[in-house]
Amino acid sequence: MKAAEHLARHDPVLKPLVKKFGIFKPTLHTNYYYRLVRSIIGQQLSVKAASSIEKRFLDLFGGELPSPEQILQIQPEELRAVGLSNAKVAYVRDLAQHILNGQLELEKLPKLSNEEIIKELVAVKGIGEWSAHMFLIFALGRQDVLPTGDLGVRSGIKKLYGYESLPTPTEIIELAEKNNWHPYESVAAWYIWQSLDNSP
Repeated sequence: MKAAEHLARHDPVLKPLVKKFGIFKPTLHTNYYYRLVRSIIGQQLSVKAASSIEKRFLDLFGGELPSPEQILQIQPEELRAVGLSNAKVAYVRDLAQHILNGQLELEKLPKLSNEEIIKELVAVKGIGEWSAHMFLIFALGRQDVLPTGDLGVRSGIKKLYGYESLPTPTEIIELAEKNNWHPYESVAAWYIWQSLDNSP
């Protein structure tokens, strides 16, 4: 409620979207490990394709999410056989390795700042800034994340704010500052996604 009121008060472009789409109430994915595995599997795929591959991936392990140990024990060829690319096989294995050797301590992430979390996550192969931003918003519920690299956000801003081409990350940061989105940048992004009728 507070976020919606803040954005509606400060940004005349978002105000009608707040009225139309109501209050942002994210369903948080609190299984951080599963969230990261899913984000790797789903990269550069349609929702339908990602869902199909994820099901086949889970079926390899009896329909359950495999532990990091199980991911490292299974043959890479078996992971490729369910539809994971060579790169994604390497990525899920690197994630498993980071968790097992203590380089990535998932239970500590909620205590860290956004910048610290991004640094921890992007150290894993295949997890870039975009995936880290989505994790902050939809796993940890952080409201002050501006996903400057998200194509939906960039497309929505272009349409809503009249940019001639897709805005750059710098332009998005400037727009957010000009319209006083802080500390609710994630919520502003959600309204922009809704305007496309294509939320992530």
